[in-house]
Amino acid sequence: MAERAKTDTSIDARHVAWKALQRIDHKGAFANLVLDGELRKSNLSEQDRRFCTQLVYGTTRMRRSCDFLVDRFLLREVDDNVRTLLRLGAYQLHYLSTPDHAAVDATVSVAPRKVRGFVNAVLRKVASSDVTWPDDATRLSYPNWLVERLTQDLGADDALAMLERMNVEPAVHERDDGYIQDPASQWVCEAVDAQPGELVADLCAAPGGKATLLAQSGATVIASDRRIKRARLVQANARRTSADGVASAVADGTAPPWRAASFDRVLVDAPCSGLGVLRRRPDARWRIDDEGIGRLTQLQRELLVAAQDLVKPGGRLVYSVCTVTDAETVGQLDVVDGRFTPLDVTGQSERWRGIEPHGGRVLPQDHDTDGMAVFAWTRS
Repeated sequence: MAERAKTDTSIDARHVAWKALQRIDHKGAFANLVLDGELRKSNLSEQDRRFCTQLVYGTTRMRRSCDFLVDRFLLREVDDNVRTLLRLGAYQLHYLSTPDHAAVDATVSVAPRKVRGFVNAVLRKVASSDVTWPDDATRLSYPNWLVERLTQDLGADDALAMLERMNVEPAVHERDDGYIQDPASQWVCEAVDAQPGELVADLCAAPGGKATLLAQSGATVIASDRRIKRARLVQANARRTSADGVASAVADGTAPPWRAASFDRVLVDAPCSGLGVLRRRPDARWRIDDEGIGRLTQLQRELLVAAQDLVKPGGRLVYSVCTVTDAETVGQLDVVDGRFTPLDVTGQSERWRGIEPHGGRVLPQDHDTDGMAVFAWTRS
């Protein structure tokens, strides 16, 4: 009887996962927001909540691979809800240590009665077949363009190693003040090198992780975002971490309202493709596209141009992005004018790989962190 109850609870977790995945797969919903809402409505135990989270994030991350596993045995296209259910079953069979019969039976139990026989037949074929992947993009479950872009910018070995690592769940890093932040983001703050009593501008500050860390130096940080909800998020995180040196503001970083030459340090942690943090955002790989990077690079350039006038003579300008593409990193350096002299951030820390002509980049496989790039200049 106890074993029966355990199985039923497991089926409940799969049902919650299926409901969440339907909205993520076919309605464009954000995985973290949908899952949070579904879990709050459920009565799952803590253990089953973790299992449900694993199913949702894992199936979303490996969507393309799961489709390939299933499509070999489909003679026709299936409706969206059945497609999502087959992905969920294939993920358990291929990527989890769930016994084949348990994964198939439990997934079939979630299915509407009229398609149970079909789902059962397809998943049993998935369970009993060997896999020969057609290419790395399918095997690793990424869009073709993304694999091609990273291979072009990083070389095949580093690109594949990065893509492999971003399919592994990230570790959780908690700062002394309780804020959860990846080490690579903390290393960007080291490159800013804020000092006690200085005035620092963080032009794209939300959600506030870097701003609150910079304030620990004793500097005053003006942390701005152009959307009021995101500025309030910075404010809330500053209160939560007791970062009294952070002042939140609503401002457009491409047209900052502050006087020229009024800041000792200016950080442009620019909006970007986020390709360095895909392990944390399982659905992001399906949202961004090559054209989207082109639109983002224009915004990045505008931010970097506007930031330069804010820096005092002798002050420091820092540009960072949580991506590693050439277009969003070295491709932006030409907008920094002759008033600024490059600083060697790789010489300050061995954590960074040097990027020509200057700057640093860290790949996820280097230190099990997010992918990140940083550049710094001093105003002469």
